[in-house]
Amino acid sequence: MLQNELFNKVMQEFNTGYWELRGDPYREIWSDRFYEILGYSKKDIQSDLDFFLENLLHKEDVEVFRDNFLNYKNNQVNFKQHIKIRNHQGNYQLFRCATNNELPVNIKSEVSIVFFFEIKLEPDQTIKKDNFYYKETAQMTATGSWYVDFQKKESYWDFETYRILEYPDDYIPSLKDSANYYTEDCRQLAADCFFKCAMAGTPFNTEIKMMTSTKREFWARAIGKPMYNESKEIIGIRGVFQDIDDIKRKEIKLQKSVDIIAGQNSRLFNFAHIVSHNLRSHTSNLSLLVQLIEDIDEPKEKEELIKEVKTISSNLNTTIEHLNEIVTIQTNNKQERVSVKFKDALKLVVDGISHMINNSHALVDSDFSELKEIKYIPAYMESILLNLITNAIKYKHPDRDPIINIKTYIEGKKKYLKISDNGRGIDMRLFKDKIFGMYKTFHYNEDAVGIGLFLTKNQVESMDGTIKVESVVDEGTTFIIEF
Repeated sequence: MLQNELFNKVMQEFNTGYWELRGDPYREIWSDRFYEILGYSKKDIQSDLDFFLENLLHKEDVEVFRDNFLNYKNNQVNFKQHIKIRNHQGNYQLFRCATNNELPVNIKSEVSIVFFFEIKLEPDQTIKKDNFYYKETAQMTATGSWYVDFQKKESYWDFETYRILEYPDDYIPSLKDSANYYTEDCRQLAADCFFKCAMAGTPFNTEIKMMTSTKREFWARAIGKPMYNESKEIIGIRGVFQDIDDIKRKEIKLQKSVDIIAGQNSRLFNFAHIVSHNLRSHTSNLSLLVQLIEDIDEPKEKEELIKEVKTISSNLNTTIEHLNEIVTIQTNNKQERVSVKFKDALKLVVDGISHMINNSHALVDSDFSELKEIKYIPAYMESILLNLITNAIKYKHPDRDPIINIKTYIEGKKKYLKISDNGRGIDMRLFKDKIFGMYKTFHYNEDAVGIGLFLTKNQVESMDGTIKVESVVDEGTTFIIEF
């Protein structure tokens, strides 16, 4: 028996019996108090699950208790359940059966324990009370129950499941139709959960997107566990799912807000970096040159220094322009969105850089058949296309002419713009986290500045979109924008 001082103290306070579960040999150790509460001696009964199920537990409770017990023993799935146990006088006593985590104190034990708390009430009275509240509880928590019977090859739903999934009362659920209960992107997850549960007895508890008979999508928490027969073989799966759509969507919205704030903080950091580092560098150099000019009398030397002042002044102006572009993005994103046709926006960009395209022998191919237009800020769309197209040309592969493929498409309810090229590519192992950073360059072109992708990412995100990149060195790069 357990020799834990805290455990013994708690057991005395609760005056309850318990079982210790042992994996080898496959048996349970019943506490002395468990025998005493029921009026048995250790010689009267066998301390194993099979004897308990066949001779002591009320037949109404056998099926559920067996499933709960085996899931707890095999998979550490905690449970609590009201059960009726026959005592030595042949009467049934009501117990609240619970596992380790149900105690109000944390008992550390190397073995699993099942506790039996006696309830001093008439069993029938409690059963009626439980049944009375079942339907109301299911409705208030939007929780539906279901059961799949492998032997009969049948599925069963309760009233709340029919309501949540919006199926008529005469609909007969079936595993053959189970794919229809989930959205396309979650069907594999559902199949994996059911397969592992059915074949390996692995319970599941996951968040998944489901679909009603009217094709309405919603988030649900799906929980399932295997059911066992007398031979401890899996004969079905029992579970529940709860409509958590409102909570989940708020969570997703909150996460997006967190991501936006994180992005804003990153942009603020970049902004501060430019102000503190780049501007300070320019102003320090200017100050030094002015001091030198004042100290030098030779006209030719002064003229050379004045040329350097012009260069620094030009660089300072460029840096200020970059800062202005960043600030402009954050202030202009409140502009009214209008319908922007991708074909028209691309034509404006291509016409504007036609000389660059011709000189590089670039081919710009487009396909906007799936998504022809979108609500956007026109200047942003043109800027995004301009930056990504000119980048593809600037960083073309030295052994081939640049080919740029631009395509829009729709997946589910999401809209995308994809721009691919056959250029040099980017080493994602080295630069994956730096691609959209300010003043980050990945090639050795003299005209590389490292501001274009930074501005593009800011423009996309200011419109609540995302941009990601896929690239292979010497093969090319693909940018995918989700609107």
